[in-house]
Amino acid sequence: MSAEAPAGPSPVDDAVYREIRGALMRMAIVSADTPVTLVPLAGGVSSDIWRAETPASTFCVKRALSRLKVAADWRVPVGRNRHEVAWFRTAAAIVPSAVPEILGDDAAAGAFAMSWLPPDRYPVWKSLLRDGTIDPATARAVGDVLGRIHAATADRRDVAAAFATDATFHAIRLEPYLEATGRAHPDLAGRLAGLVATIAATRRVLVHGDFSPKNLLVGPDGPVILDAECAWFGDPAFDLAFVLNHLLLKGLWRPAWRNRYLASYAALVDGYRPHVAWEPWRDVERRAAALLPALLLARVDGKSPAEYLTDERDRATVRAFARPRIAAPPADPASIAADWSAR
Repeated sequence: MSAEAPAGPSPVDDAVYREIRGALMRMAIVSADTPVTLVPLAGGVSSDIWRAETPASTFCVKRALSRLKVAADWRVPVGRNRHEVAWFRTAAAIVPSAVPEILGDDAAAGAFAMSWLPPDRYPVWKSLLRDGTIDPATARAVGDVLGRIHAATADRRDVAAAFATDATFHAIRLEPYLEATGRAHPDLAGRLAGLVATIAATRRVLVHGDFSPKNLLVGPDGPVILDAECAWFGDPAFDLAFVLNHLLLKGLWRPAWRNRYLASYAALVDGYRPHVAWEPWRDVERRAAALLPALLLARVDGKSPAEYLTDERDRATVRAFARPRIAAPPADPASIAADWSAR
């Protein structure tokens, strides 16, 4: 490599290395003669992520992709990277311990750098849930953090203006999850289109949009939230339903622990609910309950199927449970949990 991009033992393409190194220099994180190693990190569907190592520090670098790493041809605007950085900075002012520190960002490369959180101290919540560490206290803390962010941004015109990302949210969430599922189930397409319209028209709080156990670390000071690429000023019920959906699906994946997942489901709602003051709680839970069955079905027949639901019998179970509840929505998330437990 040239003097501008010193050679290092980085297992990445040379052109990519030069691009990321250039971005780090523009962020003033490294200088022209600082050796940098980039180690690709697994798990990113919508972005490339590296652990960056220099003689003085270790940190993360993230760059958004235009085509997501899924089987379907799913393309989304890379400009979402800018709003992800803005979401982290907004959330940091509300719950500082619940987000990584942003070290710098570079619009030219569509990349940003953030603090490195070592896995031995910050395990991924999804991994803990998978392996049987199912603690309702953790779930309650997750609900509390989400509620704090929603409450602090509710009905704020400045936040609404900064996150007017309707087109991106539609492209990365509403179309691949709900509209694509409607194409797979034409008899439910009208109902799913109605959900899309309701969500799109409800603009109340700063929404994360991918509030999932895979994007939550369990740190010594509580949950830490990652991956805010879907950030949008919109419907709080989307974040709530999105994370509850994962706790339901975990019970299908690990049926022996279903009641423990459901205990965490209830605890998360309990942690979230006290913060809801921008509208009646009944309205939030009603919209979340209407959306939950649709998200269940989307993780089977949408563009982003759950990777662990590989048994067709499990997929059929999801369809049999979700379809009638999309047609006739339950009253609240607790009703869905009770039905799921019985099934």
